[in-house]
Amino acid sequence: MKKITSFILVTLGLVQFSCNDDFLTTTDPTRISTDIFYQNQTQFEQALNGVYGQLQQITNTAYLGQEFMSDNTTLDFNPLDRGGAAGWEAFEFSTVNPGNGEVAALWNNHYSAMYNINYALEKLETSTIDAAAKSTIGGQLKFIRAYHYFNLVRYFGDVVLVTKTLKNPNEAFDLVKSPQAEVYKQIEADLKDAVNLLPTTYPAAGRGRVTKGAALSLLGKVYLTLKRYPEAVSTLKQVLPLGYSLYANYKDNFDPTKKNGVESIFEVQYQGGNDLGEQSNFVYLFAPRLSQGAVTGFANTTPSGRNIPTNDMIAAYEPGDLRKDISLQTSYTLNGTVVSIPFVNKYRYPHTITGRSDNNWPVLRYSDVLLMLGEAINEATGPDAEALGYLNQVRKRAGLAELTGLTKDSYRTAVLKERRVELAFENHRWFDLQRTKTPAELAAFMNAYAAKEKTNPTVSRGGIAFNALDYVYSDFEYYLPIPAPQILINSKLTQNPGYQ
Repeated sequence: MKKITSFILVTLGLVQFSCNDDFLTTTDPTRISTDIFYQNQTQFEQALNGVYGQLQQITNTAYLGQEFMSDNTTLDFNPLDRGGAAGWEAFEFSTVNPGNGEVAALWNNHYSAMYNINYALEKLETSTIDAAAKSTIGGQLKFIRAYHYFNLVRYFGDVVLVTKTLKNPNEAFDLVKSPQAEVYKQIEADLKDAVNLLPTTYPAAGRGRVTKGAALSLLGKVYLTLKRYPEAVSTLKQVLPLGYSLYANYKDNFDPTKKNGVESIFEVQYQGGNDLGEQSNFVYLFAPRLSQGAVTGFANTTPSGRNIPTNDMIAAYEPGDLRKDISLQTSYTLNGTVVSIPFVNKYRYPHTITGRSDNNWPVLRYSDVLLMLGEAINEATGPDAEALGYLNQVRKRAGLAELTGLTKDSYRTAVLKERRVELAFENHRWFDLQRTKTPAELAAFMNAYAAKEKTNPTVSRGGIAFNALDYVYSDFEYYLPIPAPQILINSKLTQNPGYQ
């Protein structure tokens, strides 16, 4: 992919744009005042690049709230170091509280990005740059704002809705949470605008940017989440003729040499193999902590042992499923010894510099669209041949037999299971469970999973017993707590129920 080879870092108050990915390569960054920025198309594109760059920071830890909180993954427990118990481990053991630093970072990173988006949109509105470029830039900004708010409303429920920059710092102390319905209304409006503003494709230099297909796919997912099934069907069907298709080989979705390919609808861009700071490091995060170089490929590395596939996840694969070995491995070999600790294998590819892998992160894939479309049809009108066809396209690629004769309930069960294995370790599971279950149902489901994990832990705990609060799920944990620092800063913000 051709690279953009210059980038100006813009400082907006306390918020900074950051560079990003393999079409947003930065060299010799400098800072200039916003008073003389946003003067031409190049500067708007540079600001947009910064907004894309902030997706990396958010994606780097998204597994905590989207895989780790679910039944998909656990951790390679370290009995000698309990430093993460109050932070990232809390997502696994359901002990997150308002003082959790990871929750605060999640909130701050999303709203930091939102400030930059809102500022750029305001400047874009009054600019006189080329009309076509203005539309495309605006569409990308609105998609990313909708994506951030879609994450926030699913994480926290009611959240602060801000679509304009604040003119006076004191205004921040008057912000209150907006009802979910209002947040979703804004998400829908932004995505509809993005659909109308964005192109279907870009020239090679722009591959990886947000397209009309991405906006339609995310809007379809929003409708599915809101149980507006007929609208989900009509929206997702608009994606089908846009040129996407399933790779013949499932593995190609994750191969760094095949980024932004025919199945990719949107992915967060990373670039390894250099010192530009745009690399991913998921293989290092997810490899067992004592595996050294057996998984990462570089000796003397100290992986984090996070996002370890659970016994329950491993058992979810049907015999003969071609995706299993691509997605996970159940052991690694170190110095001739087989160690039976599973690990995520999707992001394990050769790279040239320690800690600087080249994997992008998939956000929306065509298989996701097919499964969403089948689910929406089933919920709207029942499991007809069309809905079965979308489900079976995905199964056929995985080497599995087609499903037939499903009732509405059995289709619902089958498609949720198919989503689990097709999209494993891509940050879909928690939100899929959340949107298909009530708070009480989700708590009961997770407590049943927890009982199995506590009885037979995926990874040995080295003789350390579970805490009495570990793996105890309550209805209110359907949402995360509002970070305590935010409530201290603004007394008008209210804490989510159950966390007071």
